Amino acid sequence: MNLCLPSAALALTFLLTACGTSCPSTESGHADVEDGAHAESDTPRKGDHGGRLLEQNGFAVELAIAEDGTPPKYKAWLYRDGKPLPPSAGAVEVRLKRLGNVAENHALKPQADGSLMAASIVGEPHSFDVEVVAQINGTTLGWAYPSYEGRTQIAEAVAQDAGIRVAPAGPGVIADEHEVQGLLTPLESRIAKVAARFPGPVRKLNVNVGDTVRAGQVLATIESNLSLTTYAVTAPIAGVVLTRNAAVGSVASEGAPLFEVTDLSSLWVDLHIFGADAQHIRPGVPVTVTRMSDGATAQTTLERVLPGTATASQSTVARATIANTDGLWRPGSAVKARITVEQQPAPLVVPLAALQRFRDWDVVFIRIDDTYEIRPVELGKRDARQVEVLTGLSAGDPVVVEQSYLVKADIEKSGASHDH
Repeated sequence: MNLCLPSAALALTFLLTACGTSCPSTESGHADVEDGAHAESDTPRKGDHGGRLLEQNGFAVELAIAEDGTPPKYKAWLYRDGKPLPPSAGAVEVRLKRLGNVAENHALKPQADGSLMAASIVGEPHSFDVEVVAQINGTTLGWAYPSYEGRTQIAEAVAQDAGIRVAPAGPGVIADEHEVQGLLTPLESRIAKVAARFPGPVRKLNVNVGDTVRAGQVLATIESNLSLTTYAVTAPIAGVVLTRNAAVGSVASEGAPLFEVTDLSSLWVDLHIFGADAQHIRPGVPVTVTRMSDGATAQTTLERVLPGTATASQSTVARATIANTDGLWRPGSAVKARITVEQQPAPLVVPLAALQRFRDWDVVFIRIDDTYEIRPVELGKRDARQVEVLTGLSAGDPVVVEQSYLVKADIEKSGASHDH
């Protein structure tokens, strides 16, 4: 099968495992009647209660999953020659084999309403190979059939070409984070204003704005009006020339700054925090700073929360320091930052990219060999990257963590889904 993949999202032609009809809702729940491609008949027969009618040697078991006013449970009715039998006439057991060869048994017991019902709940998804074993009036009967929902099959090569990636679910850390804006500024202790020691005309300028200089390097030569001799003006620190307030032939006044040299190897990040958020942020918490020009990030720690309020924005200013190792963090530039106020360990997390909506559920998709299937999940806390899973998954389950929407689209296209 040759597949052209000009777009991973639109050009997939998937191989399907289940492609049969969907089972209808009934008053007692939804009937477990989906046949998929394995049934001998396209539409299985239904009983008086809308359930799947399993017939053999004059006996019959009508089987459904009851959901009306109860968690999903198997429910059955017994028949002989088309006539109802009391529930005491027999016993029914439903044996399920879920994806990954997980076995699950449901024993049905007589009920006062004339049916048999299991005490155990049929967890979602209702997708499994079904074996039904019944004893009616001393006769042993059995049936087997597939009943799949939320399941599809994707060949490994197709999945790889589409960028579908799977990773085991496992523990992680959920962060309480605040997204803020900030501004880069030089450290005050690393700014040097270079002035003339004696007044006189500027005879020579050796550097321009933007030049990198070393400590002690000659920046300019000035002729003293007092001694009529020249003297050198040197850089007191290593750094970058940010300003130059002199021209050859101009007269330098005593004490007037000629240059500003700043060490830009580290910069302050002044972050603006608004409203009640300022009450939760304390020095010492982690900060991730993002450069807007190219998305590069730097990890640092919040050093202090300044006591005043920024006049123009009425925000509280929190300050951190970042290393400017590549020289591309520029003073005066706006940045984005994520302040992590608290980190809480979680037993089980998945990336946000793994989540999709299926019917009324939040779901992820697991993969066993080439088969993908939904797992409805109950979610807990989340942050900007991942979410805690409270129920529906186990540690180590192989979860689709990239391109999960492609799996969802293929399942919906296949129609391998019960109506609930």
